[in-house]
Parts: sequence; structure tokens; C-alpha cells
Amino acid sequence: MAKKSMVEREKKRQRLVQKYAAKRARLKEIANDESLPMEERFKARLKLAKLPRNSSPTRLHNRCQLTGRPHAYYRKLKISRIMLRELGSEGQIPGLVKSSW
Repeated sequence: MAKKSMVEREKKRQRLVQKYAAKRARLKEIANDESLPMEERFKARLKLAKLPRNSSPTRLHNRCQLTGRPHAYYRKLKISRIMLRELGSEGQIPGLVKSSW
């Protein structure tokens, strides 16, 4: 079996976050509600812990959509600085002129 690219893994994480967002929010609300009994709040924490690890939004990371690179990421374009430079030099990004001297 071929190794999954980091871009694919990140897309899978995003799908999981969207899928479990409502359930996670509901369980967190119960777990943090101090008017409820301690046992009920503890059960909500246990259910929260049983959710898939990758369904947590803190597991998401901004990555270049072309290379999967996690560093030097431009949010507006969703690509890394290296790809920005490369595509800019080729003239494939509208409105961007890469200067060279």
C-alpha cells in the first residue's frame, strides 16, 4: 500500500473535524456546565475522549495544497513560499510579478 501524502491526511482531518463538530460542542457544553452533577459531566468527558483524535480542530495544520509543506504558508493563496515563488516566476499567479535583477 502506498504511503498517503500529508495533503490527503490533512483533508481527512478536515472532514473528521466537520463531521464531529456538533457532537464535540454538545459534549463540551455538558462537561463545562457546573450546574449539572459531577457524574454526568464526567460521562460527557469520557464520551469526548472516545471521539476520534483527528476530529479535534487543534489537530489541523495549514499546509501547502500543492506540496504539503507546513511552513512558510500563505493563507490567502493556500500555498507555501516556495510554490509561490515558482508559480510567480512562471507567471501562473494573476497579478503577481516576480522581479529578478
